[in-house]
Amino acid sequence: MTARGIMTARGAMAARGLRAALCLVLLAALGGLVSCSGGGDGPDTTLHVLASDELTDMRPLLDQLRQDTGVRLDMDYRATNDASDTLLTGRHSYDLAWLSSDRYFRLKAKKAAAGSHPATVVQSTSIMRSPVVVGLTRDVARTLRAKAPGGRLSWADLADAAATGTVRFGMADPRHSNSGLSALVGVATAAAGTGSALRPQDVSCDRLRGFRSGQTLTAESSHALLDSFAEHPGRTNALITYESELLTLNASGRLKQPLEIVHPADGMVLSDYPLLLLDQRGRDAYDRVVKWLTAADHQREIMRRTLRRPVSTEVPRDPRLTAPLDNALYFPDDPAVLDRLLADYGDPRRRVADQVIFLLDFSASMRGSRTTALRAAFAGLSGADSSATGKFVRFYQGEKLTVIRFGGRPLDERTVTVHGDADLRALTDFVADGGYDGSTAVWSALDHGYGAAETTLREDPGRAVAVVLMTDGENNAGIDRATFVSRYRARPADARAVHTYPVHFGDADATELRQVASVTGGRMVDARHSSLSTAFKEIRGCS
Repeated sequence: MTARGIMTARGAMAARGLRAALCLVLLAALGGLVSCSGGGDGPDTTLHVLASDELTDMRPLLDQLRQDTGVRLDMDYRATNDASDTLLTGRHSYDLAWLSSDRYFRLKAKKAAAGSHPATVVQSTSIMRSPVVVGLTRDVARTLRAKAPGGRLSWADLADAAATGTVRFGMADPRHSNSGLSALVGVATAAAGTGSALRPQDVSCDRLRGFRSGQTLTAESSHALLDSFAEHPGRTNALITYESELLTLNASGRLKQPLEIVHPADGMVLSDYPLLLLDQRGRDAYDRVVKWLTAADHQREIMRRTLRRPVSTEVPRDPRLTAPLDNALYFPDDPAVLDRLLADYGDPRRRVADQVIFLLDFSASMRGSRTTALRAAFAGLSGADSSATGKFVRFYQGEKLTVIRFGGRPLDERTVTVHGDADLRALTDFVADGGYDGSTAVWSALDHGYGAAETTLREDPGRAVAVVLMTDGENNAGIDRATFVSRYRARPADARAVHTYPVHFGDADATELRQVASVTGGRMVDARHSSLSTAFKEIRGCS
């Protein structure tokens, strides 16, 4: 600092000291009817703030804010969704909340239970922005970009790579962290393919199981996730979190090689770090804080320190923050959608692999084009389908697949657990193998399938199991519906909870297939006017 700067600083400190001394004299003389100012436009004030834990990087700026405005922010840091849950109870003493996003809070407040009193937001102001994106190691980024049109990667590409084991990613727990929840919403929105906010029908089946199979690292907050990623190199090769945190990690020197940052082509969820006024009595101090934080000079300093994007249009962007955000995704506006997403994704630490039991009709009427369509459907689910939907619903690492071919009785059976292409080829070859029968025993095949499900659940309680029944004809052999229902009802509760999804194909009896779905709690899918591939994709993730 120059001599002139030292003198200026000392003069400023002396002036503040003189003001403080005069204020104390006035306080004594007037019986405490005035407050001492810290150099701002109002009295010294302390505001209690419930804040997202990633905002710890703002501490140096908050010291300067206090000096300039006289407002001290007493920060209580928590994972964002946990902080929102505190606000939803209404039992708190905070003046402000400063969250990476308030969408979770606002959505949950819509369905607050009778008698509860969620915090009331008096005013909200966005302070800065950062999208949730993906960081990839260079070798993985190179591999994936080589396969993507124009080298632009999407959530669908990442889901496909996760399902094959190519991508092993870390992501914060979406039940606690906004970065994890935003990523989950982004991936699910891309999987739905509607281009709009998710609706209940878009999440009726879990399309993210292949994506989720690639998660090998988690934490309750994005801050803890970054620490774990840096401390355990090699455990993962991808990280899903805020753009700002990935850039900061790259600049920290903690990684052998910086991560390549990917802004998914099919959209991102943007966090805007709103500062929420919860108590009208803090209005004056809140206004001072907002004015200070959104001033161009301070926006520039926020960007420099945190690598978040400024909300001020007056501030030129850091070159690392110039990737366009014109494909920002909508957040769901229905609380039921969020509940379903979180329930399906569950605890990121638990195993995700499920089992699907395919009951495939190999009666004589399936010869020719119908068997060709069946084989094409399995090839698509094994990775041949390069569409966005196909990438989300393909067979994935660890998934257990059982194929039972039937005619007038169960003909043959094969089970594989997917570990690589060899397992998928073995399954496809089994489906492609010949061997037809002259009759169709739908209910006998279904009974055999539920026997397989019961065995699985006895050996591996808790595994999610679903049955897919594909037939092109009517039942003309084996047991009848009443016998199946009697045997089904005698099975253990976990086996009875397994749903069957019949696929209506060819000359199959629609009434009979609806009965199958009704008895087992599934639903029928009509493939007569689309294709078997489309029908199989529609019921992937249903259980």
